[in-house]
Amino acid sequence: MEQRIRRIFDLLLHHYGPRHWWPAETPFEVCVGAILTQNTNWGNVEKAIANLKRERLLAPEALRELPVERLAGVIRPAGFFNVKSDRLKEFVAWLFDRHGGSLERMFSGDWQELREELLTVRGIGRETCDSILLYAGGKPSFVVDAYTRRLFAALGLIPANAGYEEVRALFMQNLPADPALFNEYHALIVQHGKEHCRKKPRCAGCGLHLLCRPA
Repeated sequence: MEQRIRRIFDLLLHHYGPRHWWPAETPFEVCVGAILTQNTNWGNVEKAIANLKRERLLAPEALRELPVERLAGVIRPAGFFNVKSDRLKEFVAWLFDRHGGSLERMFSGDWQELREELLTVRGIGRETCDSILLYAGGKPSFVVDAYTRRLFAALGLIPANAGYEEVRALFMQNLPADPALFNEYHALIVQHGKEHCRKKPRCAGCGLHLLCRPA
């Protein structure tokens, strides 16, 4: 299994090249982006983050002081802006309550304990949590999304109805605990999912089609 997981990575990397993901200037921007990207596309998130930067609000202290109604207006391009403004405020409140508003302090302890703690924050699900850990904190916590499930089910490595932790374990147990590898692998999966392994697959030109299980 380990060799197959690595072979898939090598094929994806050869086909697409390094992805240089996550596009952000600071770890806090990654955290905000991870929350904003829920149920929307990245283009909309970029617009919302640009608004936050223009208003000089992309910092824990600024978001803590900002009224939730105004925050909702600033992040409107991300969609579900009322829900997401509440989630951002919840995350920032927790960050100050538990870690003095410091991401550096937050990431300084045991990352597995931090994962369990983050999952108790309202609005922080498993994918968002692992995105924060991996992309903002540089921790070896693999991120699973719909692209991952679809691709690896097509490859016959997981059941089509596999749960998040089952899919995550496939990578956590068969790859070295290397944040750079996890980062690149997940980004490559996303790129491949966008181009080929869609709900209606576009198999032409797919470098992995021979590895797929028979329909």
